[in-house]
Amino acid sequence: MVMSEALHCAVLTASDSRDLSTDTSGQYLHDALESMGHRVMFRELLPDDPYHIRAQVCRWAADADPQVILITGGTGFSGRDGTVEAIRPILDTEIEGFGELFRQLSYQDIGSSTVQSRAMAGLSNNTFIACLPGSGGACRLAFERILREQLDSTHKPCNFVNLLLRGDARRS
Repeated sequence: MVMSEALHCAVLTASDSRDLSTDTSGQYLHDALESMGHRVMFRELLPDDPYHIRAQVCRWAADADPQVILITGGTGFSGRDGTVEAIRPILDTEIEGFGELFRQLSYQDIGSSTVQSRAMAGLSNNTFIACLPGSGGACRLAFERILREQLDSTHKPCNFVNLLLRGDARRS
């Protein structure tokens, strides 16, 4: 299904135990974005280290492309889960409802274990950034129940696409 506005996207996996050939969550997000007609410009896998994650996301957000960055992995509570710490300081605006809605939907699947997810999203330099858990089920849930509609410029009454395009002087 092709949406009316194609976005430039990046997918980043934060993992100490996967490589691109075993990164099913990152591959799912890549394929789901492309199936909507969006262009995945970058796909990276980095160690679950907040400094590496932040540096890469800052490079992408400082550029005119991509408009959307989806990060999978590093949103739990273990000692190596550093995605939230890497991303929160660089956000201009956190979209609190994203994490709240994700956990509400996730509760239907995994019950109270959802409280261990720190999924979140926000805007940095008018780039939408979402931090998702590393599990394939969580990525599918977030994409199919939240991101698919919000990355569709025809979704009413509002969506992230129109928000990004309206406020993006970098791409003029």
